[in-house]
Amino acid sequence: MGVVVRKCSTVVVRPPPEPVTATVNINLSPLDKNVMSVPAAVFMVFDGRIPEPAATIERALSQALAHYSPVSGRLAAGAEQGEFHIRCTGEGVPFVAAAADCALKDAEFFGRSVAGALLEELAIYYPAEHCGFGDPLLMMQVTEFSCGGFVVGVTWNHVVADAAGIGQFLQAVGELARGLPSPSVAPVRWDDALTAVPPPADGFVELMMTLQPADMAALDVTVPWGLIDRIKESSNASGSSRSRPPCTTFEAVTALLWQCRTGAVGLSSSPEEPVALYFAVNARRYVGSRRGYYGNCVTGRVVVATAGAVAGGDLADLVGMIQRAKSQIPEQFDDGGEKGAGVDRRGVAGLAVDGYNVLIVTSWRNLGLDRADFGGGPPARVTTYGRGRARAPNCVPCPGSGALGSSVMAACVREEHAAAFLGELASRSK
Repeated sequence: MGVVVRKCSTVVVRPPPEPVTATVNINLSPLDKNVMSVPAAVFMVFDGRIPEPAATIERALSQALAHYSPVSGRLAAGAEQGEFHIRCTGEGVPFVAAAADCALKDAEFFGRSVAGALLEELAIYYPAEHCGFGDPLLMMQVTEFSCGGFVVGVTWNHVVADAAGIGQFLQAVGELARGLPSPSVAPVRWDDALTAVPPPADGFVELMMTLQPADMAALDVTVPWGLIDRIKESSNASGSSRSRPPCTTFEAVTALLWQCRTGAVGLSSSPEEPVALYFAVNARRYVGSRRGYYGNCVTGRVVVATAGAVAGGDLADLVGMIQRAKSQIPEQFDDGGEKGAGVDRRGVAGLAVDGYNVLIVTSWRNLGLDRADFGGGPPARVTTYGRGRARAPNCVPCPGSGALGSSVMAACVREEHAAAFLGELASRSK
């Protein structure tokens, strides 16, 4: 028998009552518009107990909305065609308190099918595969387990914040839950520095957004630290390493995922076929955004190679490709975005006819998602979940991996390629 999750009725959490003021509109930057109506989800698993987790977090959420008023607003269209903004209406955040009839240690959060995934029951999801104008910009569920641990599931419209911004918001909720009078970081939702920032990847993301969501196997993967260290050592010892910075965990994991996936889906049978890697980058330090900015500030780079070079090449060479792409990020902003992400629209149009020869990697490490603390310490684990649907194959390296390795939520292969992908990873871990 599966885990039973009992949910209370949904309540709407609003900021504390204040004197009535005129409704404020928050304009959207080009980076906001690039992900408008895209749903996202984060799950934080806490094994440290706190008194009445749902009630405690609900109260703190209300207090946080007084500082983050756009989060309780709604997306709206402006008077001009193509003009959109966030209206700070104070309509609130849907919130659900729930209880699961098992301990965290016995919970299997992921299933190979949507029906088998416990995470289906641990959040409030948007009714469609995109967020509409009348939908809340953020929703939250707190599920307490029989051991006293709990899971905080947050779904949100990407237009209001990127992952780093949600991390900052949830840290603020945690600070208020612990009794601080106000968040330690003053939130900023509009920053003039972002108005001239080009959307990432030229036509790449735009093209990906035109693809219809497809079924992908939801795979909970751990890349062992020993394997990561071997990739780093090999890369740092390669002949060209003298002109490159030391290999990072992100670069090692991304190169490995790209190679294993390319081999698993059979692209290496056509060794000259082009394949692409797109990776997202937190651009705050490149554009000089204000401290506390929690809107979208993500750019990306595209790396293109042949399937044979990726599947059969040296991982150190793939790390080098990723590092070269990363080194070009400042150029995207120095020249007003003319160079984009390294591939123009003509180039990607022929590359990604169905999106299956593309891998998107979005790292959630080092974004603050693992620093939210509601009173019992930071989360033991942070992960995401796409309900088995994705516009393009993707992997999300997550924080809170512990002693075993780097945790990755992978939705990068169809079910028929899942065993081969896991086998590729296992063969390199020996």
